[in-house]
Amino acid sequence: MKKSEEKLKEYTLDARGRKLGRLATEIATLLQGKDRPTYAPNKSGNTKVIIKNIKGMEISGNKASQKIYYKHAGRLGHLKKKTYAESFKKDPEWVIKHAVRLMLPKNRLAKERLSHLIIKKENG
Repeated sequence: MKKSEEKLKEYTLDARGRKLGRLATEIATLLQGKDRPTYAPNKSGNTKVIIKNIKGMEISGNKASQKIYYKHAGRLGHLKKKTYAESFKKDPEWVIKHAVRLMLPKNRLAKERLSHLIIKKENG
């Protein structure tokens, strides 16, 4: 099948009431194109995933206060920490993109696949 014949597939997922990890796994699978019979690990996949209602997303247990995101500036003593609650309050889009990025294979296609993830902004 030629690339021009392959149709662009678009999925819309509602994040309200869904767990972060389970949702990120499903998104990563769709972005890679693993749900299609034409899946090839060396192709980026022809799938767009649209996420809506991410403010209603849930996490299990005490992860809101216990899950920590680390960032290091490269110099001694420059380790920055943020909890899930702080990160989600500041930028919920970053939280889901970060989870999906870590679930995609670490190769040159990851950036292109992640660009096919669209997060709808909520009004108000």
